[in-house]
Amino acid sequence: MPSRIPGSKIFDIKTYAGAIVWLENHAHYPLAPRSPSPLTLRTMYMKSILGLAILASGADAFWRLPCSSPVVVERADPIVDPNAVSKHVHTVLGANAFNFTMNYEDTQTASCSTCKAVEDLSNYWVPNLYYHAQNGSFIPVRQTGGALIYYLQRFDPKDPNAAEGLIAFPKDFRMLAGNPTNRNFTNTPEQRAVSFVCLGTEGPATYNMPNKNCPGGLRAQLIMPSCWDGRNLDSPDHKSHMAYPSGLDNGVCPSSHPKRFITLFYEVNWSVDDFKNMWYGNEQPFVFSNGDPTGYGYHGDFVNGWDIPTLQRAINECNAASGNIEECGAFTLRRDEDMNACKVLPRVHEAVGGAALAALPGCNAIQRGPAPATAQTGCGAPAAIGDPILPYTDASATRGWAHVACAKDPQGQRRTLADYALDRGDMTVARCLDACGARGYKFAGVEYRSQCFCGNALSPDRLPTPGTLGDCSLPCAGDPAQLCGGAAQVSVYERCADPARCVNYDGDYH
Repeated sequence: MPSRIPGSKIFDIKTYAGAIVWLENHAHYPLAPRSPSPLTLRTMYMKSILGLAILASGADAFWRLPCSSPVVVERADPIVDPNAVSKHVHTVLGANAFNFTMNYEDTQTASCSTCKAVEDLSNYWVPNLYYHAQNGSFIPVRQTGGALIYYLQRFDPKDPNAAEGLIAFPKDFRMLAGNPTNRNFTNTPEQRAVSFVCLGTEGPATYNMPNKNCPGGLRAQLIMPSCWDGRNLDSPDHKSHMAYPSGLDNGVCPSSHPKRFITLFYEVNWSVDDFKNMWYGNEQPFVFSNGDPTGYGYHGDFVNGWDIPTLQRAINECNAASGNIEECGAFTLRRDEDMNACKVLPRVHEAVGGAALAALPGCNAIQRGPAPATAQTGCGAPAAIGDPILPYTDASATRGWAHVACAKDPQGQRRTLADYALDRGDMTVARCLDACGARGYKFAGVEYRSQCFCGNALSPDRLPTPGTLGDCSLPCAGDPAQLCGGAAQVSVYERCADPARCVNYDGDYH
């Protein structure tokens, strides 16, 4: 049975010191019921150490779910655009059962996830961020560390169903928060749930994109609603079955939505500092994939894939104030390398990253507002869901080499292919295969865009963990249409003994 979550905890100096460090990096949402808004809390911690102690001692329990990297970046959204190509690109985190249409049973077929808890096969997604260059092109902004999904055990004794306590998300539950067409701020709860923190600078979080460089990155933040009507797993607008409590991430649920879920809070960091010397004009140069340069149209989605008894157990039992998921005994935790290797192959045949793009994928003209953005059509963007785009170059017929796997090449250890290496600014798969073939090697591998390695043996322990694909997703330095491995990930090819029987191994890709 669901239980109510204990409130404050015994306060000691270790908790106090940890709270100071944690707040300095995460002062963006209230830590106690009916505490100040996200925009004032960050200023508060700098003003009063005593105030920090009070906040920390009354903090509700929570845990942070690390999601190491996107499982796919693509125009897909099974909530808003089921079984169709989505209107704009999303950065999707979570399990590899993500698809253009999906239900709870589908989520349970996943073999891996980019998120830490083995029992969580959910998906979380937000719009992608691009740099809009002065020449009109768009360059994807590098994401830093995937995302942190906070599970905040907030409830209020005045909730309509307070005696029931927090309940786990049911099967087939899904929700959307935010509005991609918003281009101005009207102070609704939905808009106050979105904020941005310019890391490495002074000042509070803002509701719009900050007009200054962020040396530590731009952190996009989103509070998901936690009050449920108790009946509908979805709704026509994907929002009406949910509502925010009176304090946005705390307070009382309305009588129309009496049941209380654990509160989800999304953090996604973007490396905008990569473009610090490329600003021009008077406005910040970044735009989300839905054509939004303001930030008011930021939004996020959630499809539940949790093992529901495990989530309920965690809600009931995991009461640490530290937020460390390792302190929750309800969960089995994935290895970081397996999280990073979990990928879904894109099926919309268009470029969404790598080289500069002439336009945002889909029909997404930049619309600055203040009027709501309007749908754009007729741009010629792909509208078909195609076959999976394989993460290698097929050289079986042209050169007699078969793709083997995206293998691990851990830093600080002997190279996976260690007999010969070269690094070229014009590296392609063909150049690497030819270089290794000319020297008589059996295996060739491309890595980190420009590197090529050769060898005569491939250790089985360097192959991807079963059920994962590896992350060989970096474009080749000499041809951005090809993929040349990744960071500590080498795309390995084997020279075929019989060219007539040269077949790529792609069993895990289908």
